[in-house]
Amino acid sequence: MPPAETDLILVAYLPAPRDWEIARVLGWYRIPLRHAPKVIEVDYLAFYQGAAFGEEHRWRIEYIAPVRGHELTTRAALLRDEPHHPRAHEEYYKVQLGAPERLPAPIPAGHWKRITFLYTTGERLLSARSLADLTVRDEEERQVLWRSLRDRAIQGGSYRAEDLPEVPLDPALLALLGGMDLQP
Repeated sequence: MPPAETDLILVAYLPAPRDWEIARVLGWYRIPLRHAPKVIEVDYLAFYQGAAFGEEHRWRIEYIAPVRGHELTTRAALLRDEPHHPRAHEEYYKVQLGAPERLPAPIPAGHWKRITFLYTTGERLLSARSLADLTVRDEEERQVLWRSLRDRAIQGGSYRAEDLPEVPLDPALLALLGGMDLQP
């Protein structure tokens, strides 16, 4: 089922085809706690495929998956075939996913190549022709996105209501919440 216009989407970097296979077959995606965006409580993940996906599939979003929940664990618990990895004992979010869905048309990066995480809405995702189209530009959309992020952070127990302002953040701060590199 495609996302609703108001759904909160986290665009997440997918570095290698193995990570896609884990998401597709095992139904989870990992995010290192030390690099995680501030709000994990989203409706969907959209997978931004890195250079390792080859000429035809790199630097684009082709798939999304509904988020079913998340938990904190270690890399060693997630990837048991890598017990001696240098980050084996670091904490990671394990984001549980529903069945991945192919987008009607891929969303190419265009000039942007380096992103880790980016928040957007279902409406933006479904109408985007490039990664730049996912960013929220006008004040009304920014307020909707900020309220959604704020509500999710409070519901998820990450923050208290009094810790988060009612007014929306400027685009640069909103991008930092998602870990986005603003440079094209």
